[in-house]
Amino acid sequence: RKGNFISFIFLFSGTGSNILSALQDLFWLLKSKVEKQLQIISVLQWVLTFLIMGIACTLILMYILCTDCWVIAALYLAWLVFDWNTPKKGGRRSQWVRNWAIWRYFRDYFPIRLVKTHNLLTTRNYIFGYHPHGIMGLGAFCNFSTEATGVSQKFPGIRPYLATLAGNFRMPILRDYLMSGGICPVNRDSIDYILSKNGSGNAIIIVVGGAAESLNCTPGKNSVTLKNRKGFVKLALRHGADLVPVYSFGENEVYKQVIFEEGSWGRWVQKKFQKHIGFAPCIFHGRGLFSSNTWGLLPYSKPITTVVGEPITIPKIDNPSQKEVDFYHSIYVDSLIKLFDKYKSKFGLPETEVLEVN
Repeated sequence: RKGNFISFIFLFSGTGSNILSALQDLFWLLKSKVEKQLQIISVLQWVLTFLIMGIACTLILMYILCTDCWVIAALYLAWLVFDWNTPKKGGRRSQWVRNWAIWRYFRDYFPIRLVKTHNLLTTRNYIFGYHPHGIMGLGAFCNFSTEATGVSQKFPGIRPYLATLAGNFRMPILRDYLMSGGICPVNRDSIDYILSKNGSGNAIIIVVGGAAESLNCTPGKNSVTLKNRKGFVKLALRHGADLVPVYSFGENEVYKQVIFEEGSWGRWVQKKFQKHIGFAPCIFHGRGLFSSNTWGLLPYSKPITTVVGEPITIPKIDNPSQKEVDFYHSIYVDSLIKLFDKYKSKFGLPETEVLEVN
């Protein structure tokens, strides 16, 4: 009987251990599923913000003006008039918003990673050239408008400002949301203010290729629109701000796009939009909300690795000549190509891959 009792104890202990192990496995499975859903929600909210938040908030504000709650809308509009020039003066960033947990889920969906190659002096100002644009510049947003990848820890004392279309800051609510992340208008007034009246340690991130580059982004293609983009170099010279090449491996992989050939009606329409409105409408798709095998607005969960290169020391020249602009532009292009070639094999590209500069 004593032997049977001992055997029973061992049997019970084994069963308990198995049950505990099964419960732990179930817990981690459920946790993994919850985290995946939170990642999808975090990315979806950003995609909807990018595509419709500005128009939606404008329409809602107009609707409220026609209701009994019109006072709320009127007060906001009065504040908007008073606050109109704030985006041009460095904006109104919020460390609380930049540190939201939702951005960490956003980061982990792809995942997105920021790679530092050199230290940046807090006594200097910088202009980062971000390449490529992709469809939505997801890597640029996550790395420089949030703290999800630790930009403040990797570059202590440096304040990043991601520059985007000035038209976004004419949209109610959206403008405040963007400013809270340290996003500013990509116009001369805003950049001049940050680089001349905001002290040192500022880094303005400009997606140099802009809308024109977004028209050519497609998985498997590494090309940048840069040959005739020299305005950012001229700005750097006028302010003595060092230029920093940045390449984001994987930015073109997260969406599939219909590419219209030069001379086609589709490309003609895209260029007209780009010229008169500032952005080019792209026909693209990602994955569906509930399945990666269906089409939808969610980007594909492909890794995005953003590499920040070595700063190029730029002298301060109040009125740089075209020859001086061309000289430093050529140095920048060479530095970007070297950065791409140095890291391409580390992030999944073959050694034979060449960066196409248009």
